[in-house]
Amino acid sequence: MRLFVTGGAGFIGSNYVRWLLANSDDEITIFDALTYAGNMASIRDVLDDRRCKFIHADICDQDAVLTGMDGHDAVVHFAAETHVDRSINDPYAFVRTNCFGTNVLCDVARQVGVERFLHISTDEVYGSIDVGSFSETDRLTPRSPYSAAKAGSDLIALSYVSTHGLPVVVTRCSNNFGPYQFPEKVIPLFTTNLLDGHKVPLYGDGGNVRDWIHVEDHNRAAHLVLTDGVVGEIYNIGAHHELTNRELTYKLIELCGRDESLIEPVADRLGHDRRYSVNIDKISALGWRMERTFDQSLAETVAWYRDNRAWWEPLKVAAH
Repeated sequence: MRLFVTGGAGFIGSNYVRWLLANSDDEITIFDALTYAGNMASIRDVLDDRRCKFIHADICDQDAVLTGMDGHDAVVHFAAETHVDRSINDPYAFVRTNCFGTNVLCDVARQVGVERFLHISTDEVYGSIDVGSFSETDRLTPRSPYSAAKAGSDLIALSYVSTHGLPVVVTRCSNNFGPYQFPEKVIPLFTTNLLDGHKVPLYGDGGNVRDWIHVEDHNRAAHLVLTDGVVGEIYNIGAHHELTNRELTYKLIELCGRDESLIEPVADRLGHDRRYSVNIDKISALGWRMERTFDQSLAETVAWYRDNRAWWEPLKVAAH
């Protein structure tokens, strides 16, 4: 296949491209605006492969999208503004990229006749759940500008199925972790802070619960939905490995050889969802299974950040 991968210089997208090159003979076009979270250093190695090329452009630029997407068989849409804290401070950027940008992509995909359109979303669109797990048919109750903009983008993409027959499939995943993740998210932020002997900011009482999945397991599931998922359907992806933020922090402290004196309690995030959990029966029925254990994957992730200071140190300097 010829794949048009938006946000392919970001965390999940760059790992997906790397996985594709190792596990398929697909040809890949990375389409990325290189905002703060998109990084050429994350894809420099993959661009050495003749099957992979890069276009520096914004998904909100219809002309650039039309020129870039034409001739591709499928779209894999990772590009999004994703950080909840940033969405609270600047919701306009999130609505523009996640909603308007998704509409541009869908409209152009309709025009050029792509055969599949995979829209990557998040479990945060469901909101918080105290017990049990959300299924794909549950009501959307997003509680941040980020998750609301992602819920809007889901609905925009799915509307193109009914209105235009665009072959869209949607995935909603729990928290990803792994290499090349921008150091504002909790695992790379806490890991890099701890490696440098700096404090880690723990929101509220640290009792918020997240389900953690390694990015490689997520990307295998997403690709399975791209190839085998039913058009117009939504597929949850999760690992059923739930931890409180405090439990995660203690694991990272141990892996980094530090102690709990580096935990700095901070005021809770506005509208902070207490717990996320998704039912994964549907993706499991497609034949997907987890291949990675959490503890080993977390140790490997910490080791990657320890060994790749040249990748993350400039990003942290620029952020300050």
